[in-house]
Amino acid sequence: MKNYIILSEKSWNKNLASEISSTFGGNWKLIDSRKDFNIETITSYDPQYIFIPHWSHYISREIYKNFNCVVFHITDLPYGRGGSPLQNLIIRGHEETNITAIKVVEEIDAGSVYLKKSMSLLGTAHEIYLRANDIIKKMIIEILENSPILCEQSGEVTHFSRRTPKDGNLESANTLKQVYDMIRMLDAEDYPLAFFKTDRFTIKFSRASFRGDSILADVLIEANNE
Repeated sequence: MKNYIILSEKSWNKNLASEISSTFGGNWKLIDSRKDFNIETITSYDPQYIFIPHWSHYISREIYKNFNCVVFHITDLPYGRGGSPLQNLIIRGHEETNITAIKVVEEIDAGSVYLKKSMSLLGTAHEIYLRANDIIKKMIIEILENSPILCEQSGEVTHFSRRTPKDGNLESANTLKQVYDMIRMLDAEDYPLAFFKTDRFTIKFSRASFRGDSILADVLIEANNE
């Protein structure tokens, strides 16, 4: 029986290995921490594929050169290579995207393409990542069943820069729609929430709903460190 690895540190991918195993079969292993993702562990498990739905860390050359590593990037590559793809798409006004499954190579997000699937960008970041998980599960099964021929990326290459917590400051927004988008695109596990900051307090926002002329959201108020 063949072995496979799912590499993700996010909770919305935690059941992916077991769900695919029940559908497709095989031995599936979830790796969700950097300390467990090393050449010794990978070699001992000897996977046919390493599928990577969400990973923010470097993948070493000795791993991607010796094993089939497939990363799933939430942009229509080569558009949007780089960090924070979901947030960069939303802040640019995109309402839909393609998830692109590519072979991991030395240059970030530059590998050959296995396949692409469309996805809506409506909802909070958490909701979108759950939606992506369901699509990625189907993509993984399609790759295993059909062995699609790899093709080079085509089109104009554009790059995204990784966003930082300070980029969530709502003072940069010019419209209510931009405020809403900034709140929802950061509303997920382990992401710094969108915020306003005064001299004494930081006001953070989540679970926003857009009503055209107003936004209703949950608010967390924290005192700034003196």
